[in-house]
Amino acid sequence: MLIWFLPLFLVFLMVGLPVFFGLLAAPGIMLWLGGQERDITLLYRNLYNGMDSFPLMAIPFFMLAGELMNKGGITLRLVEFSQALMGHLRGGLAHVNVLSSMLFAGLSGSAVADTSALGSMLIPAMEKQGYTRKFAAAITAASSVIGPIIPPSGIMIIYAYVMGESVAALFLAGLVPGALVGFGLMGMIKIMADKYDFPVASRRYSWGERGQASLKAFFPLLTPVIILGGILAGVFTPTEAAAVAVAYALFIGLFVLRTLKLRELPDVMTRAGITSAVVLLLVGAAMSFKTVVSLSHAPEQLAEFILALTENPLLLLFLINLLLFVVGMFLDAGPAIIILGPILGPVFAGLGVDSVHFAIIMCVNLTVGLATPPMGLVLFVASAVSGERVTTIARAILPFLAVEIAVIFLITFVPAISMTIPRLTGFVN
Repeated sequence: MLIWFLPLFLVFLMVGLPVFFGLLAAPGIMLWLGGQERDITLLYRNLYNGMDSFPLMAIPFFMLAGELMNKGGITLRLVEFSQALMGHLRGGLAHVNVLSSMLFAGLSGSAVADTSALGSMLIPAMEKQGYTRKFAAAITAASSVIGPIIPPSGIMIIYAYVMGESVAALFLAGLVPGALVGFGLMGMIKIMADKYDFPVASRRYSWGERGQASLKAFFPLLTPVIILGGILAGVFTPTEAAAVAVAYALFIGLFVLRTLKLRELPDVMTRAGITSAVVLLLVGAAMSFKTVVSLSHAPEQLAEFILALTENPLLLLFLINLLLFVVGMFLDAGPAIIILGPILGPVFAGLGVDSVHFAIIMCVNLTVGLATPPMGLVLFVASAVSGERVTTIARAILPFLAVEIAVIFLITFVPAISMTIPRLTGFVN
């Protein structure tokens, strides 16, 4: 009877109950109906235990670092640097949009922050140069999904915590897939620029001017180097790296660039605190949910069902990608990873699929879901920033989604794309 908490949870989502309450209510009701009152106590005790974790402290720190960088005007310097490199190309501002997202990903790790920060700046600029507003909003939303793929990544920290994986291994495994998504989007822009005669954003910058733009962006671009370098060198843990990122963002904002004011800090911390609270509550509820998943033997039953279809790992990966893509249309990446990771991860580990490889497949697929109709979160953020309707942006984003789906299947069936760097650095055998 306990297994029915999964359909009940889906019903709660369909009627609009917030994910946090659905994660607790569905298993709680089924445990009560089954007379397992002692397990109900365990369920709600794990809500706190799930949040009381040192590794999870990285999430609020990275979110605070992203807010500090954004408030301190770092976004503008990244855009100027990107324009110095690519503004002279046909479709230059669209290329600048994608490159800025790739650079911003190393600072914030958030698709929503990317869409709101870069969109408010680049969408009006692209419209002024002759791009349609729907195209500008679409490329902003499509490129923003690079944020949670290139490290640091909040959803990878969550996956690592829930599934017991190495954060450093996941961060390294996300580097090449994130770059592939970016270069793939640029390739699609090149095709569309030649077909529709997109404008050139600016003249070709001299090497001296590019050097000046690089100097302005030097300190912001040093952030991911400090984070990843410190983790890989064993100087600090991912959680300590997040704290270092906050200290570094404060230092360059207040004393080096002097673009951040002390009076702005309470507002920055409030926004970061609210966002972090939402994520941590979801993680706590998901750890309680995971307890009931174990009690219900759902992973074993799902494994039997999947293996009854086929035992070919490649075919199963194809089917799971389709499942994840559909899930990503309706559920945000974080909750989807928290719910499905403990169910699907052990199944594919048993089939011989490397756990880090499967983690990247899942994280990238569900991250792309953030830009997928009908419920993709960044579509709504892009709509709010641009003033365009979500349905209009959803149609314009389809060519870019096709590129991102192609990248998902590429990293699925060519494991070396994501696994080479972690293996070379010794984080994966």
